[in-house]
Amino acid sequence: MNTLLLLIPVSLIVGLVALGAFMWAMRSGQFDDLDGAANRILFDDDETPEQED
Repeated sequence: MNTLLLLIPVSLIVGLVALGAFMWAMRSGQFDDLDGAANRILFDDDETPEQED
């Protein structure tokens, strides 16, 4: 029973921290472009000529 008195507040605090991190990510625009990173791997990079030593 004493363990529950410790674990319930700790779990609520962890949940509030996770909710705060999610809200920060939403406000800072972390989820604005979800498809950009997935499609970026398909585009070829510009080839640079090799330099001779």
